[in-house]
Amino acid sequence: MTNFKIDIKLRLTEVEDLDTLFQFQLDKEGGYLAAFMPEDPTNKTTYINKYKKLLNDPTVNNQTILLDNIIVGSIAKFVMDDSAEITYWIDREFWGKGIATKALNEFLAIETIRPIFGRVAFDNFGSQKVLQKCGFEKISVDKGFANARQMEIEEYIYKLF
Repeated sequence: MTNFKIDIKLRLTEVEDLDTLFQFQLDKEGGYLAAFMPEDPTNKTTYINKYKKLLNDPTVNNQTILLDNIIVGSIAKFVMDDSAEITYWIDREFWGKGIATKALNEFLAIETIRPIFGRVAFDNFGSQKVLQKCGFEKISVDKGFANARQMEIEEYIYKLF
């Protein structure tokens, strides 16, 4: 197998990116794995309005992930209950290529607040691997209502110290 370098770029998310990023969240398989989605992930107006506010929130660091100048995902730090948390989404067309791991490693170099937490559905094995490869440790299990599944599920909480 040939090893190749994944050449991604992170940049601050711009309003113009939101249309593309919204399209990614419409993917049913991606939504199922993400699990904790908005109540109506198909409502573009709500999505755009929410993220326009977040782009101006100084506690949020929204970055767009580019591969060959094509938007392939997003990654962000936000604060919830006084804790820094990360979230990321990769377009399904680019799953399994190491992009999420590379993006998270690069993101953690610029977003240096620690500790930082990541939450993942119990059966989202790909995302669990990404967090572990980037040094996160599973510290606890919680339950929450997953809109994408219309049921309560377990989520694993990871922490980077």
